Amino acid sequence: MSAAPLTTEAPAIALSQEAILDARDGLYLRQAIALADKARTRGNRPFGALIVAADGRVLAEAWNSTGENGDCTAHAETSAVRLASPVHSRDDLAGATLYSSAEPCVMCAGAIYWANIGRVVYGIDAMRLRVFRGERLDQRDAELSCRDVFYSSPHPIECTGPALIDESSASHQGAWKS
Repeated sequence: MSAAPLTTEAPAIALSQEAILDARDGLYLRQAIALADKARTRGNRPFGALIVAADGRVLAEAWNSTGENGDCTAHAETSAVRLASPVHSRDDLAGATLYSSAEPCVMCAGAIYWANIGRVVYGIDAMRLRVFRGERLDQRDAELSCRDVFYSSPHPIECTGPALIDESSASHQGAWKS
């Protein structure tokens, strides 16, 4: 009996299917992508987010500003939560959607949870984003999906994404150090 041949190839990783969005979600996700582009033009990593109430009012919008202000927690989603949560009730935020140009990281998913936001729609997912980030330790993220954080929440957090993958990926073309 012969042993199976050894291989040094990494196992294939299945990427998530692209979610199909309705017109409203597409509109707001494209606004988040525009905020990511704004972040990039200002010297930051390209991430943008906005929080939209159930009635369509934009409650907050933000872009990643870590390059501008040196605050490692100034991610787009966390910054949007910081703007919205002091002026909008937890009940209002429970009916709101956070639109993010990319899958929220663990920190941002925690902020979304603590703010009681009930729904998230995001563009590029973390797996695809890692291709742009490369292997540099200063660009890597904790390899934990926002869904893992949301699943552990005692209140439901609906999560849709990845969506508009090509559009949300464009912000990252050439934006990361090699």
